[in-house]
Amino acid sequence: MDYKYIEQLLESYWKAETSEEEEQILHAFFSQTDIPEHLLKYRDLFIYGQKEKELDVLGDDFDTRLLEMTKQEDTVKARRITISYRLRPLFKAAAVVAILLTLGRAAQEPYHEATPSNATEATTHNASSVAKTDSSAIDTLNKEMPTATILK
Repeated sequence: MDYKYIEQLLESYWKAETSEEEEQILHAFFSQTDIPEHLLKYRDLFIYGQKEKELDVLGDDFDTRLLEMTKQEDTVKARRITISYRLRPLFKAAAVVAILLTLGRAAQEPYHEATPSNATEATTHNASSVAKTDSSAIDTLNKEMPTATILK
């Protein structure tokens, strides 16, 4: 048997160019029991609506049950939103920024120990080192050291 007309209808159906009568023909064709194998893959698509009509899942009293559920009033408590409640995220952000700035400032401050005694200064600065002869390094490390002890 030749099914070219059905195949043409299917092509127009996929392009959304079929009329209601042509779609009824497709539904009637796929509701038959004798369908060729190459068209069986489309059968479930066209008989789906018929199967769903047979199933009455919602029941007759569905509308009344739904309306009863929507008529129930839930009390909604209104709450006041104050300015401090609205600005709370900004307060948190400001606190985080303040902590980060404080930690950053603390990380930049040099750590000062007790000043070493004169005996330890003499022993530590007698060694020959390039860094100890550099005046900028000595000035930043120990500003109280006289220049005469540096040049020894």
